[in-house]
Amino acid sequence: MSTISSVSSTTTSASSSGNTSQIASLNKQIQSLTKELKDLSSDDTLTDEQKSEQEQLLESQIQMIEAQIAQIEQQAAEKAQQQQEQQQKQETASTTAKADGINRPTDTNKINVYV
Repeated sequence: MSTISSVSSTTTSASSSGNTSQIASLNKQIQSLTKELKDLSSDDTLTDEQKSEQEQLLESQIQMIEAQIAQIEQQAAEKAQQQQEQQQKQETASTTAKADGINRPTDTNKINVYV
């Protein structure tokens, strides 16, 4: 029988509470399926073949849920990265000095000093 490792997922601080609660719900499902998988080994009412089929089914369900968690985390990370890039663009645009003709001349307001 194969072993199932528990999944600990972390979310980025930019993820919404909806993503966090969704991941928590999926983790509970994984825990439930893992418990069923452990209980399956002590079930005497099923044949070895039936146990094997059930084990494969439960493991595939766990893998699908883990894939969902990974997808949610990836979307949250991409969203956070987009927000960070947008914030950097805004900061760059606001810190760029505009030509005012005094210390930063414009095309129409230049001082040429020859010494």
